[in-house]
Amino acid sequence: MKLAALMITGIFFLSAISLDIHAACPAPKCVQKLIKQYKSKPKQDPPTTIYEYEYKGAKVYYVTAPCCDQMSTLYDSKCNVICQPDGGITGTGDGKCPDFNKEKTNEVLIWKDER
Repeated sequence: MKLAALMITGIFFLSAISLDIHAACPAPKCVQKLIKQYKSKPKQDPPTTIYEYEYKGAKVYYVTAPCCDQMSTLYDSKCNVICQPDGGITGTGDGKCPDFNKEKTNEVLIWKDER
């Protein structure tokens, strides 16, 4: 009985560790480079924020727009622009990934400019 309890405790412990490791994993180098670029610019209001999502089976990086009527940008893991899913005059971005907001999952805040 003690062995079963120990095994169950171990499984929960390992699950918790894997969640912490995922949260602590650094963003790809190109996203780190984007962060460095944003840090070198004047702070925006609202602050620039970068989120990681799962979208169509891949990790993607969403960078919020700096202000009104500007489009947010969605990058792949190599920082190639996939689309601009929202913003602009119509609020619907460039139309290249109209399903992004419905299909995105597993949101992780990567960085927020809180200088």
